[in-house]
Amino acid sequence: MLSTICVQMMNAFLNWKSIMDVVVRTYSGKGSKELFSLLEMHKADVEKLMRSVTGFESYTLARSSESDGGLSMTVCRDKAGTEESVRLAKEWLSKNAANISMDAPKVSLGTIIIQATKH
Repeated sequence: MLSTICVQMMNAFLNWKSIMDVVVRTYSGKGSKELFSLLEMHKADVEKLMRSVTGFESYTLARSSESDGGLSMTVCRDKAGTEESVRLAKEWLSKNAANISMDAPKVSLGTIIIQATKH
């Protein structure tokens, strides 16, 4: 009986972990080089902001090797978390990057299929 309960709990945990949401914001074109220079200067603040998101799992900010822009990827336990991260990113940009004339990012929302890490 105990082993059945343990298996059920483990299955519930694995199912919960596999249903995570992701948002990818891709910045390119006008102003993206300046934006990523600004983000790099404020990376500790940006990381702290993203870690404050409810259901936060991970955050990645990367420069593109193909353009002057880059992308950010936020993984949260649910859609509410990714939507909160989009809202916070917009607020941060309007407060800290209002002087940069830039193209709007391409925002893609989705569900994680595989999330692999070294550990």
